[in-house]
Amino acid sequence: MRAMMISGKTRVLGTLALLLCSTAALADDDASASSRAAATVAKMTTDEQTILTHGIMPMALGDFGSGGPKFPDDAVPGAGYIYGIPRLNVPSLRETDASLGVAYIGGLRKDGATALPSGMAMASTWNPALIEAGGAMIGSEAKAKGFNVMLAGGTNLMRDPRNGRTFEYMGEDPLLAGTLAGAAIRGIQSNHIISTTKHFALNDYETARDFANIIVSDKNARESDLLAFEIAIEQGKPGSVMCAYNKINDHYACDNDYTLNKVLKGDWGWKGFVMSDWGAVHSPTTALNGLDQQSAWILDGKDYLGKILAENAAKDPAYAARVKDMNQRVLYAIYANKLDSDPAMKGGAIDFEAHGAVAQKVAEQGIVLLRNEGNILPLAASAKRITVIGGYADSGVLSGGGSSQVEGPGGPAVAIPLGGDGAFALFFSQAYQRSSPLKAMKALAPDTKFSFTRGDYITDAVIAAKKADVVVIFATQWSTEGVDLPDLSLPHGQDALIDAVASANPHTIVVLENGSPVLMPWLNKTAAVLESWFPGARGGQAIANILYGKVNPSGHLPGSFPASLDQLPRPALPGAETIEPDFQGKAHPGEALTIDYNIEGADIGYRWYARNHTKPLFPFGFGLSYTSFALSGLKVDAHNMTASFTVANTGSVAGDDVAQVYLTSAAGTAHERLVGFQRVSLAPGTKQSVTVKIDPRLLAEWNGTGWTVRGGQYSFALGTSAADLQPAISTNIPAKTLKP
Repeated sequence: MRAMMISGKTRVLGTLALLLCSTAALADDDASASSRAAATVAKMTTDEQTILTHGIMPMALGDFGSGGPKFPDDAVPGAGYIYGIPRLNVPSLRETDASLGVAYIGGLRKDGATALPSGMAMASTWNPALIEAGGAMIGSEAKAKGFNVMLAGGTNLMRDPRNGRTFEYMGEDPLLAGTLAGAAIRGIQSNHIISTTKHFALNDYETARDFANIIVSDKNARESDLLAFEIAIEQGKPGSVMCAYNKINDHYACDNDYTLNKVLKGDWGWKGFVMSDWGAVHSPTTALNGLDQQSAWILDGKDYLGKILAENAAKDPAYAARVKDMNQRVLYAIYANKLDSDPAMKGGAIDFEAHGAVAQKVAEQGIVLLRNEGNILPLAASAKRITVIGGYADSGVLSGGGSSQVEGPGGPAVAIPLGGDGAFALFFSQAYQRSSPLKAMKALAPDTKFSFTRGDYITDAVIAAKKADVVVIFATQWSTEGVDLPDLSLPHGQDALIDAVASANPHTIVVLENGSPVLMPWLNKTAAVLESWFPGARGGQAIANILYGKVNPSGHLPGSFPASLDQLPRPALPGAETIEPDFQGKAHPGEALTIDYNIEGADIGYRWYARNHTKPLFPFGFGLSYTSFALSGLKVDAHNMTASFTVANTGSVAGDDVAQVYLTSAAGTAHERLVGFQRVSLAPGTKQSVTVKIDPRLLAEWNGTGWTVRGGQYSFALGTSAADLQPAISTNIPAKTLKP
C-alpha cells in the first residue's frame, strides 16, 4: 500500500506555490484606493455618474440579444457587463460565474475551463492554503478569458441539506465556511480581478427564492450566517458583495437597510460595492437601502439604477448623495484590485495540465471516507474481478447545475438535458466532467478484470455483482440552482439498487457523487462508502487514487448527514406543498412563503443535534483514514486566545488529520461550537505540536450593539468530529466586550 501523498508530483506542489506567491500583494494601499476613487468621482459629469451603477447581460438569451442593446466590443459572453468610462480611464467590468471556475454557459463562448470540485468538497479539505491556490487558479483562467470580476465566494451556510445550491457552499459552520470562503476570495483577487462573496444573506432555499421571507432575530443572524460572511470579508477582502433574492424580515435582501447599510457598511466598515443578484431588484429605493449596482437590469424589467436613479438624484438630495457613494465604492474596488493598471485581456494562455493537477489535489483532499469495514480499502491486487456499476463511471464524474456549471475543453463527457424551452433551459442539464473513474481504476490495476454495467436494471446488476470479488457502485444525486431537493434519497431507484447489490455481494463499495448529504438506508450492508461530492475536472483520477491507496483519504465532513428528515429543524421542505413549481423561484400572483429561522436560530447543523441530544448518521467533522491518529495535550491560553495540542500518527502509513477544537460550555452554559482547526500531514510514528487562534466572537454572544464575552469558566475539547470529543478542559476567561 502506498502513502497518501501524490508521490513524485513535484510539479503540482510547485504550481501551488506559484499560484500562492502573489497573494501577499492583493491590493493597493487602502487609503490610496479610497483617495483615487474620490478624485475620479469629483471629475464625473452628471451623465457619467450612473454608468457604473447598472449593467447588462452579454448573452443572447430570450429577449435580450434579439432586440436588446448591442453588445459592447470588449464584452465577453458571460454573466454581466458594466460599461466603463474611457475618458477617466475607468475599465468596464466583465463578470463571470462562479466559485467553482469560469462558467460554461452552455458553451456559448465555445471554450472550456478547469472545474474545481464543489464547494462542499473544497470545505471537506479543511485546508485554507489549498483553497486559496484553487481560487488563484480559477481567477487566472477568468482573467485569461478577459473577465475582471468573478461571481464567487459562496458563503451561505447549510441550514437545510435539501437546498439545491448546497454544493456551491462551504458547509454548516461559520468559522469553517468563512475561513475557506475568505481563502478562495484572496486567491481569486491575487490575479488583480474582483471577487464577490454571495449570496448576502440568509439565502438557503431555492424554492420560492425570489420571494421567500426569512424571519430571524438580529442575535441569531449575527451568530450564524452573518458571522460566516463577516469572517469571509475580513479574511478575503472581496471587492464586491452580491445580495440575494430572498426577503429578510419582510424586506428584500437587495433592498435591506439592516443587512446592507447597518451591518455590512456600518458595523463592519466594508468599503466595496454591493451588486444585485440577477433579477433581484424591485425598486429604485434599493439605492437608499444599500445597493450600489444593478446587475443585468433587463431581468428586473426596469433600469432602476440607471435612468430612474439619475432622475431621482436630480431632484432628491438623498439620492444624489447615494450616487456619489455608489461610484466611490465601485471605483474603490477597481483601484484596490488594480483592474485599471493590470487589465484582463482576452486570449491569455491557460495551462490546463497544471490547473487540472490543482483541481485533482483539491478533490483528493476533499474525498471523505465514511465507512471501511474490514479495511476493504485500499483495494488490493488480490481483487482480480471487479464489477463497476452506475454513475456513468465509464465516461466521467457528475457536476452540479446552474450558473456555476463549469466544463473543460470539449464540453461535458455526458450531458442529459432536462427539457424546457425557456431562456435558461440550456443551464439545466446533468453534465459529467471528462474524467472517468473506471478508466483511472484500470490504469492503476492493469491485471484486474473489470466489467461495467450501467445499473439500469437491478437484475443485471445483481448477476454481475455475484461474479465479482469486489463491487464498486457509483451513486449520483444531481442538484442545481433554481430548485431544491424534495428529500435526501438517491434518485432513479439507486437506494434499491445498492441494497440489492450489497445483499448479493458483501464486498460492495459505494462511491457517492452528490451535492449535499444523503440518507443511506443500505449503509450497514456495504463494506465501504466514499463521499466524493462533485469532484471536478480530475475527479475520476482522484477517486481511483483513493480507492487504491495512492492517496490516503483525509477529507472531513463540513456538514452533518441526518439519519432522517425528522431530525431537521423543518422536516418538510418549506413551500414544497404550497408553492407553484418554478425552477427560477419567481413569484406567482398571491403566493408568499415565510420561513422562521428562529426555530434553530444560530444552532445550525451539529449545534442543532447537540441541543436536541440526537445523533446524526454522520457528524460534522467526521472522516476516516487508512492510518490512525491520536490527539493529546490540549491547553488553552486565555490571555492570547490560543489553543495548543499535539497530533500523532500512530498508524503505519503517512496521512493527514484534521484536528478540531470545540467550545463545550461558556460561563457554565452548555454551548458547542468549533473554535479552531488545523490540517496536519504526518509520516507514520511522528507527531506535531499545533497552536490555533481562537476568535473571541466564537465565545461571545451578540448583545445588540457588539459582542459580549461573559466572564467565567469555559470548557474546550479536542475532537475528531463534533460528536467524538475528548474529555474537556476548563479555563477562566475574563469578561470582555467587543465591537461589532
